[in-house]
Amino acid sequence: MSGVYFHIDVNSAYLSWTAAKRLVDGNPQDIRRIPAVIGGDESSRHGIVLAGSLPAKALGIRTGEPLIVARRRAPGLLILPPDYGLYAQCSRALMELLSQFSPDVFQYSIDEAFIDMSRSVRLFGSPLTAAETIRSRVREELGFTVNIGISSNKLLAKMASDFRKPDRYHTLFPEEIPLKMWPLPVSSLFFAGPAARRKLQNLGIRTIGELARTDRALLTAHLKNQGRVLWEYANGFDTSPYLIPLDRNKGFGNSMTMPMDVGSPEQARQFLLFLSETVSARIRADQAKISCVSLSLVDCNFSRCSCQETLARPTDLTEPIYQAACRLLRRAWDKTPLRKLGVHTSRVVREECSQLTLFPPGREEKLRRLELALDQIRAAYGSQAVTRGCFLNERPEKPPSLSIGRPPDRSSF
Repeated sequence: MSGVYFHIDVNSAYLSWTAAKRLVDGNPQDIRRIPAVIGGDESSRHGIVLAGSLPAKALGIRTGEPLIVARRRAPGLLILPPDYGLYAQCSRALMELLSQFSPDVFQYSIDEAFIDMSRSVRLFGSPLTAAETIRSRVREELGFTVNIGISSNKLLAKMASDFRKPDRYHTLFPEEIPLKMWPLPVSSLFFAGPAARRKLQNLGIRTIGELARTDRALLTAHLKNQGRVLWEYANGFDTSPYLIPLDRNKGFGNSMTMPMDVGSPEQARQFLLFLSETVSARIRADQAKISCVSLSLVDCNFSRCSCQETLARPTDLTEPIYQAACRLLRRAWDKTPLRKLGVHTSRVVREECSQLTLFPPGREEKLRRLELALDQIRAAYGSQAVTRGCFLNERPEKPPSLSIGRPPDRSSF
């Protein structure tokens, strides 16, 4: 058998995770079975739907619309606030379960992951048997449901996981593309953002099949390089660098899609601080240090860019990683609102060595002891046991916090 990839996608993640927690806490009402949504803070102009139940969606309620509009559609709508600490815990539990099926698990976002099952699928029978086992274990052990896409590459696996929901698995192998994928609207294709869809519609292209049969030169003339990429995706060719994980032993990273677009430097830095904390914790857990920091950005128009910076000396601490990420943000961001941020690191060293400096490394050692102590506290009592002061009384659109102490200097932005 050639490559076998699964794409795991949690169904209405925020709402499903909240529903599972409420049931565990003894609340008999399953909010997945009634009109219910997870909503942002209406008092801060961010009162929008973050996730909705199937009954809510059946009433026309959509993710991203204002809560005031959602209430008009369903006067008895149940609205619950987000709990990002809970979501991080559920995401971690999901990744730990998936790692029991393959050593090659790549977390794509807080509620998505790819699994390379090529080497391990025979241990579980067929790909369909393995997918059913994962699906049922997630439902029974974790209390929420997932969709699973199965294919010979990651792109098609991701497309398959978006087929009929919830709590299902689907295949989309190359020979199934004409029947299962080509009849779908272009809006269903990965990487086809609103601007690209408008240009394709002006060309009379409305389905993925029409896009796949369009001359590549015509698409490139109207959409530049994105036209070529969309043609490749429509024909099932996985050429995207965005679906390729960092080498297991050569980098550490984390990214997140924000609940809403981020337009201010202060908000962006808060997310970078959270991401830098999680990345540095993973580096320390692997007893490693890194000397290169990379930043990836996806804006509200789905335009992407990335850049990197080499550090003066290897580190496993939050502060130098965060400061480098802020410098990269200042260099790369054109202030178009962001929907996704990622912090990645590379050039890993594991030997016990360090570069000598003219100044005593006292502060660095104090920070390391502090962060190691916080790692131990989080491991014993959970990720929310301690919180940075800058995250106290945070608004819902800001990320959860993982540690305590004075935040790194952000005045350089």
